[in-house]
Amino acid sequence: MSYRYMRMILMFDMPTETAEERKAYRHFRKFLLSEGFIMHQFSVYSKILLNGTASKAMVARLKQNNPKKGLVTLLTVTEKQFSRMIYLCGEYDDCVGNSDDRIVFLGDNYDED
Repeated sequence: MSYRYMRMILMFDMPTETAEERKAYRHFRKFLLSEGFIMHQFSVYSKILLNGTASKAMVARLKQNNPKKGLVTLLTVTEKQFSRMIYLCGEYDDCVGNSDDRIVFLGDNYDED
């Protein structure tokens, strides 16, 4: 893994008592997915970033789409630190979105030799 990659971890709690609050929750979640965040747990998402400049730009976009109510917390760590995460229960998600590979083959199975 490369040391220049960073991982932004976003954690949030939003109220969902009223229809308006549920709509705001769905809107924020759809925004996260459209920006390339992947879900680790119900309110814990992460996104791989190339460098600090990309991180600052992502923070600016998050501030523009920040929900009015609730709590949104960001933590940015290096990819090396993120890769040291320990899973106590469950399995590691090895999907393409959770990888820092520069080339991704989509479609038919691709076997490396």
